[in-house]
Amino acid sequence: MADHTTHTTGHRAAPTHTHPDDVPLPTALAALADPVRLQLVRELAGSADWTRACGSFDVPVQKAALSHHFSVLRQAGLVEQRDAGPRRVNRLRREEFDARFPGLLALVLRPDPLAP
Repeated sequence: MADHTTHTTGHRAAPTHTHPDDVPLPTALAALADPVRLQLVRELAGSADWTRACGSFDVPVQKAALSHHFSVLRQAGLVEQRDAGPRRVNRLRREEFDARFPGLLALVLRPDPLAP
């Protein structure tokens, strides 16, 4: 069942989220196939929920591209975001995503021995 939040939280509209139960496997795989999104997921996996603001990630993309990557991750049911004052903070939806795709996150979070 989709959770489409549309109320505003001050200065901008709250992000919309797709529940992992509503995500087809090709959508999840496509979200995780991009190196920037994979880095975001890996960094979130090593952080406590709601402690990482969007601007705290060291990725080689501009702000607009970063927003797009987070949108793709939300649509794939991997990330949940909320506004905390002027910052947008994130959490990896590990439990929900694992229930939908058992073992997939564990697989992509393992270190890649072939990575440069």
